[in-house]
Amino acid sequence: MLTMVVPDEAVPKIIESIIRVNQSGRRGDGKIFVSPMEGASRIRTGESGGEAIS
Repeated sequence: MLTMVVPDEAVPKIIESIIRVNQSGRRGDGKIFVSPMEGASRIRTGESGGEAIS
């Protein structure tokens, strides 16, 4: 399993790249699920939002 958090505008390019590198055309190539991220918080510093991700 691969989990990524990326900006909305990067999603199509990321999906395209994953498919290009991994597509064999056979069963088992996998699936990509896209879900919204409601928020993020960095426990160590208390930062939230985009600051917590970078």
